[in-house]
Amino acid sequence: MPFPQIDPVFFRLGPLEFRWYGLMYIMGFIASYFILQRGARRRGLPFTKDDVADIIFSLALGVILGGRLGYIVFYNAAYYLAHPLKVLAVWEGGMSFHGGLIGVVLAGICAARKKRIGFFALADLCVPAVPVGLGLGRIGNFINGELYGRVTDVPWGIVFPGGGGAPRHPSQLYEAVLEGPVLFAILAVAGRKERPTGAVFWTFVATYGLFRFFVEFFREPDAQLGLLLGPFSMGQFLSFPMFLLGVTMVFVVSRRGKR
Repeated sequence: MPFPQIDPVFFRLGPLEFRWYGLMYIMGFIASYFILQRGARRRGLPFTKDDVADIIFSLALGVILGGRLGYIVFYNAAYYLAHPLKVLAVWEGGMSFHGGLIGVVLAGICAARKKRIGFFALADLCVPAVPVGLGLGRIGNFINGELYGRVTDVPWGIVFPGGGGAPRHPSQLYEAVLEGPVLFAILAVAGRKERPTGAVFWTFVATYGLFRFFVEFFREPDAQLGLLLGPFSMGQFLSFPMFLLGVTMVFVVSRRGKR
């Protein structure tokens, strides 16, 4: 299948360009605002609209800074040590989910202290909104023709620009589905009943780790790293511990809740 001719820039105003990928981020943060507002009301948390906006801003900052630093450390440290000014060249791409997760956890700890709420109570409130941003972000990756999959002969393989002319797995769309609506539904079910504090957050950690580990078998590994050990990529080395930790902690907090 040919790659659909979608202009990554959806609107131009003189020298300014507005890209679909950036719009996906904005839509994700807007959706998160309303999801957090609804969740706070349902849980009886005394958060005003300004409180929710403040939390979203803090978490967004953590995602962006953590995602950038995570990519530099996990995926391309040698290049950025040789070209330190390129650290600021975010328009050239280079974001890491795992770095963003670390950044958002640190930002969440600060936000929880500021709002005088336990971190895991805040995390349980926030994580149901994450799949919206993840799913939209993967669609943005597809529109950009980046982070495509490995060469394949499946009927739905797509010839991506810059992909060497061979059909490849549209792994961005695999991730968009698993990390978007599927993960959203799982977290919605997990949060429907009264759960011990932290259970929804650790369910997210475990489920995302499992989904990402699976999809990495279809995704083209980063050119500068390749496969690190046998068939495994850096994304899998970072995701599998997430799965193990998440499953363990769901079991731990569930047992504590029963006691």
